Amino acid sequence: MLSATQDRPWLSAYPEGVPADIDASTYTSLVALIEESFQKYPQREAFSFMGKAFSYAQIDAQSRVFAAYLQGLGLARGDRVAIMMPNVPQYPVAVAAILRAGYVVVNVNPLYTPRELEHQLKDSGARAIVILENFAVTLEHCIAATPIQHVVLCAMGDQLGLLKGAVVNLVVRKLKKLVPTFSLPGAVSFNSALAQGERGRFKAPDIKPGDIAVLQYTGGTTGVSKGAVLLHRNLVSNVLQSECWLTPTLKTVAPGVQPTTICALPMYHIFAFTMTMVFMRLGGKTVLIPNPRDFPSVLKELTQHEFHCFPAVNTLFNALANHPDFNTVNWKNLKISIGGGMAVQGAVAKLWLEKTGNPITEAYGLSETSPLATANPVTNANYTGTIGVPVSSTWVRCLDDDGVQVPLGQSGEIAIKGPQVMDGYWQRPDETAKVMTADGFFRTGDIGVMDERGFVKIVDRKKDMILVSGFNVYPTEIEEVVSQLDGVLECACVGTPDADSGEAVKLVIVRKRPDLTEEQVRAYCRENLTGYKRPKVVEFRADLPKTPVGKILRRELRGSS
Repeated sequence: MLSATQDRPWLSAYPEGVPADIDASTYTSLVALIEESFQKYPQREAFSFMGKAFSYAQIDAQSRVFAAYLQGLGLARGDRVAIMMPNVPQYPVAVAAILRAGYVVVNVNPLYTPRELEHQLKDSGARAIVILENFAVTLEHCIAATPIQHVVLCAMGDQLGLLKGAVVNLVVRKLKKLVPTFSLPGAVSFNSALAQGERGRFKAPDIKPGDIAVLQYTGGTTGVSKGAVLLHRNLVSNVLQSECWLTPTLKTVAPGVQPTTICALPMYHIFAFTMTMVFMRLGGKTVLIPNPRDFPSVLKELTQHEFHCFPAVNTLFNALANHPDFNTVNWKNLKISIGGGMAVQGAVAKLWLEKTGNPITEAYGLSETSPLATANPVTNANYTGTIGVPVSSTWVRCLDDDGVQVPLGQSGEIAIKGPQVMDGYWQRPDETAKVMTADGFFRTGDIGVMDERGFVKIVDRKKDMILVSGFNVYPTEIEEVVSQLDGVLECACVGTPDADSGEAVKLVIVRKRPDLTEEQVRAYCRENLTGYKRPKVVEFRADLPKTPVGKILRRELRGSS
């Protein structure tokens, strides 16, 4: 039996007021949590999008009628409904509606190819999809091979009022030409669906903690994308865990000021999805950013708000901090910058702190853990280079290849146990068995080291490790070192086949300065890295391949040298 104190050395690192454990039974479902906020904060602004505010009462009313519309389609309890959109106001309405109606949310990356979309829709068995028209042509190319029977089409300007909405849709469709021609006979517009729902009747089902809330598909970076089954109790637990962790900082927001977060990461990603739920529970405001890669527009939007929380990935922090418009934003109210999704590099953390006065709090989690599993204390003023300590009600171990816990200070596969850990992979008991231990720990595939205080440092992804003449080389270490070289904007490291050493290190760099040379890079590596860790191949590129969330796709760099 795991002890609440003896096996958790990390509890001493918890900021004052953060409990060792959360009460996962606080809510019977994610729906109960959302509906409490609808009732407590009806007049507060829940979301902001392109200058328009959406109150909790509006999200409540719209999600209720959209739930009635979905129920009117004849979907069965537990049916899956896909959402394929960026951060637009229809997203939170659709999520609340699907859950309230007793269905399962399937979050879909809107930048998927037809092949990827077909796989996810078939694998999930989704019968309906809510999709932004910009991506409808992708659905057209694969819908015949999927179980989809109902399509709800959204437009960027749907929720912005008659005049502004028409202008936005005109710009998106005609001027920017962001909506390729498509044909989806029988598709219903979002606003028509709401109108139909007004005439229908919503019947609230009895939703239990063990019911499925979300199928969150893994990135598929190491094979076929799998659906992590996240139950209502998993997500409720992680919302409560996240809220507990953020409270020591968010409680410093001035009385009477609504806590506000920036949602620049896409809501279909579990990091942004859960953070949105956290701020709904707090009665906070979420500013929706539809395209985080449009850095001038992101920064222009930020000038319009007093905001306190900024969750992002390393690449977004880096790109914004290096943008010439960065100082047009008032960063003085920023209380917490949360780094997740990938390793935060020391050079980026240093620059962000210099420019905003706010340290990046690095956290860690996966789709399979809803996602938060570990985090640095939000009261830390400095970058630690670690992913912090396990959050409330969470245990972390480092395991060897046989599943045996390694001593503190030794590297092993990070394994996580807690109420936020998924129920398994959707209809893949074989894959579930590979990652779950007999005593309920989820094996992450990440290699880490835990120190005597319970802080965990990621060494690397197990599968990304490079084997050079029998020596283990961890790409994250190389990237961390090289990113601090003056003139390097960002970099990535992969293994490449080598006749002499089996594998060699390949380093790909995006330059901040055009005069940075290969010899300068090699001289710097000679100074800072032992022989077998030095790159054999150095390549300069204009940019690095990334997922829409901003994770660098190392696998796409392995090909040409």
